[in-house]
Amino acid sequence: MKGARVAIIIPTLNAAAHLPALLQDLEAGQTLIVAIIVSDGGSTDTTIEIAAAAGAIIITGPPGRGGQLRRAAVAAPPGWLWLLHADSRLPSGWASVVEACCSSTSSNIAWYGKLRFNSRNPCARLLEAGVALRCALARLPYGDQGLLIHRALLDEIGGIPDLPLMEDVVLATRLRGRLRRMSLVITTNAAAYERDGWGRRAVLNLWRLMRFLFGSNAAKLAKGYRR
Repeated sequence: MKGARVAIIIPTLNAAAHLPALLQDLEAGQTLIVAIIVSDGGSTDTTIEIAAAAGAIIITGPPGRGGQLRRAAVAAPPGWLWLLHADSRLPSGWASVVEACCSSTSSNIAWYGKLRFNSRNPCARLLEAGVALRCALARLPYGDQGLLIHRALLDEIGGIPDLPLMEDVVLATRLRGRLRRMSLVITTNAAAYERDGWGRRAVLNLWRLMRFLFGSNAAKLAKGYRR
């Protein structure tokens, strides 16, 4: 996989407050990135204008992260895809880590990052430890940890499910045994946890996960979910 190129896929919905910072981070990987695809779900702010100014390919359609990711993946060029949330931040040196993951392994392995919240609250460190434990024991990273996957492997597991919620859980389940953590910290926005309360949101997220794993409908679960 020497000389691999990566297409970045970012689902958005009114992400104008966060998208510019991620796009700025991605500038460090100009020689690695073959395309940035922003899949928008109906933003009413300046998200699309921001993406266009950065030279991103823009795809529009109904809201729902699974569907947005799926449409972008279909439009992406062959090769490696990196699915990122719009409120993610990347550390300096990220491009060399991603390039090493693409170049040193077969396309039969997918990669995710180590999660960090942009908060100094001690609860953030506790939740980060919980996420690391979940990934180590259950091999269940979430979408805010990014997913670096080759198009061939994504096609093999059936592509990205068109779900409004829990598409990342389905992907991780289908990739069980073929997921590895890269040596890269991906920082995510903690506003939702600070708004709802760290403990309350963590418990509600776990409750939704358990309900989904035991058969609850993703669309029904999405109705009570506030990003």
